[in-house]
Amino acid sequence: MSDSLNASELNASETAPPGERPHHAPGRHTRAKGEPRFPDGPRADPAGSHFERRIRSFQPRRSRVTAGQADALQRLWPKWGLDIDGQRVIGLGGLFGNGNPVVLEIGFGMGEATALMAAEEPAVNILAVDVHTPGQGNLLNLADQNGLSNVRVGNGDAIILLREMLTPDSLDGLRVYFPDPWPKKRHHKRRLIQAEFLDLAATRLRPGAIVHCATDWEPYAEQMLEVLDAHPEFENTQADGGFAPRPAHRPLTRFEGQGLDKGHVVNDLLFRRVQHRVPQSEQHRQESPR
Repeated sequence: MSDSLNASELNASETAPPGERPHHAPGRHTRAKGEPRFPDGPRADPAGSHFERRIRSFQPRRSRVTAGQADALQRLWPKWGLDIDGQRVIGLGGLFGNGNPVVLEIGFGMGEATALMAAEEPAVNILAVDVHTPGQGNLLNLADQNGLSNVRVGNGDAIILLREMLTPDSLDGLRVYFPDPWPKKRHHKRRLIQAEFLDLAATRLRPGAIVHCATDWEPYAEQMLEVLDAHPEFENTQADGGFAPRPAHRPLTRFEGQGLDKGHVVNDLLFRRVQHRVPQSEQHRQESPR
C-alpha cells in the first residue's frame, strides 16, 4: 500500500467530547421536529415506502456525528453523494465523470480502507454504499482532504441500487468486507451473501469482474465459500478451490488488526464472474452450417 496516505492523514474522525450533551450556544440554530438533519446531505430513508420491506441484511446504526463529519455531509454530499431511492437508473460514467471501471463496495464502516484503496488505484472508481451517517461523513472528508475524485458515497440499500438503479454489466467488481455475520442461527437469513443476492449481482457484473469478500467469522466464511462455489455464474480464482490470501490491494484495517491480535482468523474469497452463457438452443443455431 502506498505511503502517500498514512494513518495520521486518514484519521479524519473527531473525538467526541466526554460528559453530557453540550448546551446550545446563544443564537445557535436548533433543529425543529421533522426538519432534515442535513438539508443538503443524505436523506434519512431515500427509498421510502416505494419498495417492499424485505428482510434486510443490515442494521442501521445511530451514533454521534462530529462537527467535521457534519460539515462534510452538508458541503460535499451534493457533489459526491448518491441517495439510493430506486426511482431512476443512473449512468456510472456520468456519476463519476469518466469511463473508468467501477467497483461497488457494500459496507465501508468509517471509510479508511476505502480511501486507501481509492488512493492506490486512482484509475478505478469506487461506489461505496453504507447506511452509517458518521461513516458517510468521514469518507467524504477523507476523499476531500486527499483529493480522491474517484470515490462516490451511496446512502441506502445496496439491493435497491443493484436491482433498480444499475444497468446490466455496469460493474467491474464487487467488494463486501466484514459484513454483519448475523451469528445466531435464526438470523442467518439476514446474511448478505446468499444465492439470491448473487443472482442479482451477476446481472450487474461484467464477465471477468471480481467478487471479493472478507470476514473474520469463520462459519460465515464457510457459508460464503459454499454459496459462491455452487453458483454457476462465478468461479473461484484459487486453483485449490479454497480461500485466498489477503490481496495487497485490501488494506489491513485497525479493527482487523485488533481481531488478529485476539486470534481471529480472517478469510478472503476471490471469485470471478464467468462469461455469459449462451443457451443451448442458441449455441446449436450458431454452430449449425447454413
